[in-house]
Amino acid sequence: MRDFEANSPGSRVPAVELWRQTLSQIPTVFGRLVYLASLRDDATGRYVHDALTRLQGSDEADRTLCHSHQQIFSQWISSSLSDQKRDLDQYVMEIGGRIQSLWSHRDVVPPMARDVERQLYLADFETLLDLLQFDHDAASSIPGASPHR
Repeated sequence: MRDFEANSPGSRVPAVELWRQTLSQIPTVFGRLVYLASLRDDATGRYVHDALTRLQGSDEADRTLCHSHQQIFSQWISSSLSDQKRDLDQYVMEIGGRIQSLWSHRDVVPPMARDVERQLYLADFETLLDLLQFDHDAASSIPGASPHR
């Protein structure tokens, strides 16, 4: 991922645009969710990204990251189940096909999500995990088959 510090300090491109460019380098929506969730400090509840903090200050960087997390989450839950499945298939391939590494899926929900959004996400994600496991099991039972298309 290109670090936005590579741009000159005098660049006219605002920090938020640089942040969008950084996020756009993560090819899946679910990957962005995982990344954004990883930037949230569990102890303080604040988002931390060193380069963005240097450009914007800690309060503004926290707001930018929190807003990004909520936007990406909204994008995910407003997608159809088939689009989510396609995106998650790609994400699983990117992480080496390790379906079991999705155990922390609940951690990607932003703290500002409404309860109904959280419930929708969790219900859809349980379905997606079942579909992924089914695909994986079916492909494993066929000699020479790959679990991902």
